[in-house]
Amino acid sequence: MDKPSSGIANADLLQKFAAFAGLIALLVVFSLTSKNFMTVSNMISISVQTTTIALAGIGVTFAIITGGIDLSIGSVLALSGVVSGLLVKNWDFPVVLAFATGVVMGMFCGFLNGAMINMLRLPPFIATLGMMMIARGIGLLATNARSIAGLPESFGWLANEALGRTYTTLPNGIEAIRFEGIPYAVILMVFLAALFSYILSSTKLGRYVYAVGSNEEAARLSGINVMKTKFSAYMICGGFAALAGIVTMSRLVTVQPTAGVAFEMDAIASAVIGGTSLSGGVGTISGTIIGAFIIGVLRNGLNMLGVQGFVQQIIIGLVIIVAVSG
Repeated sequence: MDKPSSGIANADLLQKFAAFAGLIALLVVFSLTSKNFMTVSNMISISVQTTTIALAGIGVTFAIITGGIDLSIGSVLALSGVVSGLLVKNWDFPVVLAFATGVVMGMFCGFLNGAMINMLRLPPFIATLGMMMIARGIGLLATNARSIAGLPESFGWLANEALGRTYTTLPNGIEAIRFEGIPYAVILMVFLAALFSYILSSTKLGRYVYAVGSNEEAARLSGINVMKTKFSAYMICGGFAALAGIVTMSRLVTVQPTAGVAFEMDAIASAVIGGTSLSGGVGTISGTIIGAFIIGVLRNGLNMLGVQGFVQQIIIGLVIIVAVSG
């Protein structure tokens, strides 16, 4: 089966352009209201802060397009970070291997979500709500609800190091950063966004994901393995939630088992703002990335203007409502 009809695709394209126009408008407004907003260091800061939302958003886009949802993203984010941190702290695992194990844990959580949805016939909302509580509980139990500190500096390389970063020595002998460079986390996000955009738009799996979300019964009758497609979508979602968690913990060089509370709302919002339909069958990775940056720019700009956190939540909630109603 093909992707959504041309009429739906055109509506999706219009939504994406509207989201992009909204992003440009935000950049213009905040650059006019804050002299420090449009600086290189702040743009890099926004990119790093948005990376976690974008990564989780990429994954949940697959789940939403199939007509599902994943409420366990924030808890899986924390659990995967806990797994990586414990492996490094207690078992002296190499950081890269610990990160990879954390991603595998996230994919396993996604597999369990898929199993509950496909085999137990649970609605995605209920299945992932249960996983949200289970994953959070395991993370807290494994750490006794305490942070994992004292991790090696190498644990922070993914989020805190950058390609092309250069240094200079000040007259007082202190070494300072001359050019921030491009953070490795941002490079990873861009690469994965391009790769999974291709997968979603140009591969058999992508076509099946759209087909299942558009009409599951028609997809099944046309020979598509609906169960396998849903398993794949939720495992991708879990893997990206884990990546978001690893980037989050890498930035802090500390593992917080309480991290990611309500983070799934940011991920889902990024997809919805970018044009992904909660009814399934419609959505793009590029739209989700735009949605993630709208949230990231909003938060950064409002912080610079001194807007209180709870007011920011109201504003972002209104943006989501306007985006969906539009």
